Amino acid sequence: MPESNDHSMTRRNFLATSGTALAAAASPFATGIAGAQSKKLKVATVGTGSRGTLTWGIPVVKGYSDVVEFVGLCDINSKRVKVAQGMMGISAPTFTDFDEMVKKTRPDAVIITTVDGTHWRYIVRALELGCDAISEKPMCTNEEQCQAILDAAKRTGRKVTVTFNARHGREDKRVKQLLMEKAVGDVVSVDFHEYLDTSHGADYFRRWHYLKENSGTLLVHKASHHFDQANWWLNSTPTEVSAYGELKVYGRNGTFRSTHCRVCPFKQQCKFYWDITKSERMKEMYTDCESEDGYLRDACLFRENCNIYDTMSVRVKYENDVMLTYTANTYQPFEGQAIAFNGTKGRLDANHFGGGGYSQGEVRLTRAFGKSEVIRDFEERREGGHGGSDTSIQDLVFRGKPDPDPLGLRADLRAGAFGSLIGIAAYHSIERGGETVKISDLVKL
Repeated sequence: MPESNDHSMTRRNFLATSGTALAAAASPFATGIAGAQSKKLKVATVGTGSRGTLTWGIPVVKGYSDVVEFVGLCDINSKRVKVAQGMMGISAPTFTDFDEMVKKTRPDAVIITTVDGTHWRYIVRALELGCDAISEKPMCTNEEQCQAILDAAKRTGRKVTVTFNARHGREDKRVKQLLMEKAVGDVVSVDFHEYLDTSHGADYFRRWHYLKENSGTLLVHKASHHFDQANWWLNSTPTEVSAYGELKVYGRNGTFRSTHCRVCPFKQQCKFYWDITKSERMKEMYTDCESEDGYLRDACLFRENCNIYDTMSVRVKYENDVMLTYTANTYQPFEGQAIAFNGTKGRLDANHFGGGGYSQGEVRLTRAFGKSEVIRDFEERREGGHGGSDTSIQDLVFRGKPDPDPLGLRADLRAGAFGSLIGIAAYHSIERGGETVKISDLVKL
């Protein structure tokens, strides 16, 4: 698909108008399509790996069949798409050709959960074929892809939603409320530290993410969640980014390597050895489907052609003069986040440790010249993936809840663009030796 070269507005105008013009291309479910009409929302999915099947497949069938109907499933792997159909327990037809699926099934919206570097192609094509797009994060992995999506949304009038479930954690919502209430006065700076352990963090280097052309590096794939959170919490637009990143542990740093774990002669020596066959679900979804595309889900994380970073440090300047410092390290002995908002009237700390379910966490408000208190008045924890965040965002997408939306939980085209663009600017900065990159130099509306 050719990339658009229609750049009719200046870069400065992009930032100046993004809050209004891009907001016009807000979530297709801003008022809840499924709730606003009597018929079910017809959806099709492209990309039937773990995220497409286990997050946006099975739970949607189980929890939203009263308002959602799957009409088609598509994947380049003909075996995997059949596996997804069986796991989801639906009779929707399966396809290996995206255009054929959309033209035959006529969905209202397409859920896009493919390899990151291909999201833009399916978003643009869905819009062109008359569908709205629901894209997993990140929306795109480089500025050309971002531009193509922005242009297509403007050209077609269709809507794009990006599924940033990180906004939906109960602790994260409470932090947003406290910031809106000016609990620490005006925020001056933010320290955001992401810790990925030797299970979760290492796993990105086994999968397709290990190539920049697939993932945009973890500064886009993983950190777009966090950059979107920061943009949302601060209610401001990022303007400048500088960064450093290196590959310190994985990839070429290994002292031995193989193609994948199952055939590795170093199983007894490698602390990262993983036996995928112990998971019947992983075996059925991946190893039994390898003959179709050759994708190895248990690939060696010490492959020498790995070209992403495992150690990252980013600085972001915002339109409201707030400075964000973000770090991510992918080989820690524990999993979690340490986030601090430094304000004119105090400090707000949000620490989460123990994994995606936030099994250990604390939100602490310390007022300048006052007391320090642990915040405990959270909403009830919900069932579902990512500590209930998946259920919260699926309610928003398919039922239009909450409505009204005082916390601004809906992530539209604008949010998707800026969440990706910070990471894109960051890897450009790294490639240029830490040079500052202006967001306005990357895209035009």
